[in-house]
Amino acid sequence: MDDAAFLRHVTDRLSGLPGVTAVSLGGSRARGTSRPGSDWDFAIYYRAQFSPQGLRDVGWPGEVSEVGGWSRGVFNGGAWLQIDGRRADVHYRDLDSIDHELAEAAAGRFRIEPLMFHLAGIPSYLVLAELAGSQTLHGQLPRPGYPAALRRSAPAIWQDRAERTLDYARAGHAPYGRLAQCAGLIAQAVSQAAHAVLAARGTWVTNDKTLLTDAGLRGADQLIAAATADTDSLLAVTDQARALCAGQISAAVADHDAELRS
Repeated sequence: MDDAAFLRHVTDRLSGLPGVTAVSLGGSRARGTSRPGSDWDFAIYYRAQFSPQGLRDVGWPGEVSEVGGWSRGVFNGGAWLQIDGRRADVHYRDLDSIDHELAEAAAGRFRIEPLMFHLAGIPSYLVLAELAGSQTLHGQLPRPGYPAALRRSAPAIWQDRAERTLDYARAGHAPYGRLAQCAGLIAQAVSQAAHAVLAARGTWVTNDKTLLTDAGLRGADQLIAAATADTDSLLAVTDQARALCAGQISAAVADHDAELRS
């Protein structure tokens, strides 16, 4: 089937699952930036309770997690599937959790949760970022803007984490020539700083794929690539990463302040 028929087919099957009240399409397919072979990112929205067995019973080959199988936080589970020869992800999203995170973000509050494959973890407002950049295929879903209170609070929280991570890299690993640990912490800190930059700009973040590029921190690649396993090199690279992060965060915050004054 062609892409339009595929989209209708998947939407019909997902919207018919017990408890599902809405279905969305996210990722590059929703943004119109997909390439040949890009996967399809779907989310199913339910209120309070959803049984993954219903998704298993559809019969699509792949892996279907339990609710809470990916994390105990907002990114609570989903499935990796093959549907009509296409790779498709299906994420579970609890509307009670969405309502909570909408209220928290409006008040400038959020949590940072661990999640595999995400260097800095994920902010709990990620589920709102998904909604902001998705296409609703079935039902009704909010499309949140970036809350002003979150733009004020989040940059400093992320920057503090970046600074502390770099402090530990410099004091705990660089003096001993521990290249792998030092480089790993620098990469984590730059990712944290990228979240600070994008929060100051009021730009939603949904994953790590373009995080550094979007925040103007791609230069960290060259810094880490130049590092060697000796103290002077690791101290220098850590300090250079700190300066790179501080510069981008300061610029983003200054732009936001100027925006508020205008």
